[in-house]
Amino acid sequence: MTTPDEIRSALLASDDGTILTIEVSAGSRVEKFPTDYNPWRQAIGIQVKAQAVEGKANKAIINLIADILTVPKNSVQILSGHTSSIKRIRIDGIDDMTLSQKLAELIPL
Repeated sequence: MTTPDEIRSALLASDDGTILTIEVSAGSRVEKFPTDYNPWRQAIGIQVKAQAVEGKANKAIINLIADILTVPKNSVQILSGHTSSIKRIRIDGIDDMTLSQKLAELIPL
């Protein structure tokens, strides 16, 4: 079982919220967030159905994260990794402690 302390290594507190490192699987059969925690990459997994073309996967990532965390879509922003499978996402309005706890509860055993 992944603990909030382990997940915290994928998070960075910011002034307005938290920066989260994610590892993306685009073109998946299902959309799921979070899928797992990768300790080697210190990233939270996410799967989206959209292909990584013309920003479609990035838009799907923002929508899925906002839906799962119940925050407005404009509170989720990709900071880096727009063309990479490893991305840094800023989520405004949620602190790192709360986010790590919520993600730990959502990651399957």
